[in-house]
Amino acid sequence: MSRVAVVIPAYDEEASVARIVRGARRHGMVIVVDDGSRDATADQAEAAGARVLRHEENRGYDSALRTGFEHAVDQGFEVVVTLDADAQHDPDRVASFVAPIAAGRVDVVLGVRGSFQRPSEQLFGAYVRARYGVPDILCGMKAFSRSAVVRHRPALVWESIGTGLALECLRAHELFETVDVAVRPRAGASRFGRGAQAELRILRVLFEAVLRDVRGAARLTAAPRQAAR
Repeated sequence: MSRVAVVIPAYDEEASVARIVRGARRHGMVIVVDDGSRDATADQAEAAGARVLRHEENRGYDSALRTGFEHAVDQGFEVVVTLDADAQHDPDRVASFVAPIAAGRVDVVLGVRGSFQRPSEQLFGAYVRARYGVPDILCGMKAFSRSAVVRHRPALVWESIGTGLALECLRAHELFETVDVAVRPRAGASRFGRGAQAELRILRVLFEAVLRDVRGAARLTAAPRQAAR
């Protein structure tokens, strides 16, 4: 049985984090990175059975992901799954992300949502579908083998870590699968922000992705390899 780490960045998510932790614990060690929360997020997560890593101040979603990835790799976990703390994703779906990696079929599993809320997400989705055959790169549920994270560890310093790491894996032709993910409405603000702020943030990540693709075009000698099921 593979050692699985479920990394959950959390900021002021006391209303939902315990339920998410309890669900995810059935599938592996849950690592909650409390990103300077002002409420009882850390206490709720710990009481539910999570290993809690704390940022003394809010550093942002990607910094929290970085802390979780680094800890999981340093502790020798073989599969790292990312999951949001806001209850938009069903933690029971973690098993579907772990299975292809544990079986040795792939090194990357990407969550695919049924629809996008923002025009910038639609544009990003169109780009990654055309370039890599992946319909959604922004879903918060993803899974990586430890070896893939180690091979692409430099990507953990980028601004958008979950997306950046996944794209680096695709550029390197890592075998991948996709898993359909239902997304429930969340209460409170999105981690991307609202309105124009969110659109601009996603467009900036898309611009950086396209720029890296253009600069690395000479290395792309074949299409990314989606595993046959």
